[in-house]
Amino acid sequence: MNSTIQLELNNQFKGLQVPFEALCKQVETLEKSELFPIQSGELSLAFVDDQTLASIHAEFMDDPSPTDVITFAAEPAMESAGEILISVDRAIEQARQQGVPFSHELSLYFIHGWLHLAGYTDDTPEAILEMRAAEKTAIRLLQDQGQLDDFTITEF
Repeated sequence: MNSTIQLELNNQFKGLQVPFEALCKQVETLEKSELFPIQSGELSLAFVDDQTLASIHAEFMDDPSPTDVITFAAEPAMESAGEILISVDRAIEQARQQGVPFSHELSLYFIHGWLHLAGYTDDTPEAILEMRAAEKTAIRLLQDQGQLDDFTITEF
């Protein structure tokens, strides 16, 4: 990947197929677009289950409930672009409830985490509207490049 962001992938979810090269292309597309800039460095991306993410949610945010995405900010001194942790269980459940492809939902979670690293928040109604608009723009960008929906899962 010719980028100032290096992707570190940690797939802890049994049955999830994560195409590393496809993810690298998504990172490169988002970075080159310059629409949602994030800090240069190593971007850590982890796919986990609900229990793991709920434990992290409890430890770092004092909220033991399951969540879809947790993002930890960049640490420039450590050459870190940030960390995105994604619950595959949440993506499976939400995809079923909303009638959308699982891969699309998981890609949305990756984009959501990226946008947090780019400075977007979702802690007020106004911020949520901005986040949703940015998510749609980023999804459209990846769709236009044929880079969306590359995740597959073999077990539920």
